[in-house]
Amino acid sequence: MPPAPDWSLVIHGGSGQLTPETLPGPEAECRAGLAAALAAGKAILADGGSAVDAVVAAVSVLEDHPLFNAGRGAVFTAEGRTELDAAVMDGATRQAGAVAGVTRTRNPVQLARAVMDNSPHVLLARDGADVFAIEQGLEQVEPGWFRVELRWQALQAMKAAAARGEALFDADLKYGTVGAVARDARGHLAAATSTGGLTGKRWGRIGDSPLIGAGTLADDRSVAVSCTGTGEAFIRAGVGHEMGALVRLSGLTPAQAADRALADVASFGGSGGIIFIGTDGKPGWAFSTPGMFRARAAACGDDQVAIWGGEG
Repeated sequence: MPPAPDWSLVIHGGSGQLTPETLPGPEAECRAGLAAALAAGKAILADGGSAVDAVVAAVSVLEDHPLFNAGRGAVFTAEGRTELDAAVMDGATRQAGAVAGVTRTRNPVQLARAVMDNSPHVLLARDGADVFAIEQGLEQVEPGWFRVELRWQALQAMKAAAARGEALFDADLKYGTVGAVARDARGHLAAATSTGGLTGKRWGRIGDSPLIGAGTLADDRSVAVSCTGTGEAFIRAGVGHEMGALVRLSGLTPAQAADRALADVASFGGSGGIIFIGTDGKPGWAFSTPGMFRARAAACGDDQVAIWGGEG
């Protein structure tokens, strides 16, 4: 059996019914964005840094990249706004921070980190989260900074479909959530997830990404998890918590737990993907869609960047 990696990292940039024609940009640019995020987290881990610092750094890069649905490049609500969600969890302490519906913080994952480190709470939402971000001195931007024309046109196409009597929802099932999980050299786990949600979302809809135990979980006793997919189904399945319980109490490997969790998601009519790292540091992923933007690195092994189902 090969030795456990000294440190390891997995990132994702969303899953869905991906084809070469429906990618948010040139495939080479998508892969380069994943590689840049992987490099940011990897540099911290290779220098002996913490898993929490690594996942926040990796997700921040993806939030700044316009081809991924988080931060800049986030999708628009039905009202033409960007409302951003993010979460961070430290597996060593099980401390967590999350935000939902924020509108001006350049890097929502950094705001989630601030909630974890500098507040007595786990989840802050909307106006209150925006105020807290200013109090914390995090970089604020005008809402137009998040706008990418491709995302705006997706909203217009959805509205046009609604005018024809078609469903006003994410019919193409391209989930753009981003996330990262890591194990550092001290054996501690961490997870982070960030998203703009669904194109055309209404009524302040919040998915699984900022919900600890649903789309995000890290627990040094079991596994670190970040999810992407049909948020409502991932919430109902409690994917993060379910995987942690299956690993810790039932003796399943993280890979087995991920497959079990995705089957549960499918029972609710959902699909998506999961990245994970267990206590042994072995990085992995599982998904029930044709593709998932993903990459992984470890102290012992080569980096891997992938999009399509047949890779890795």
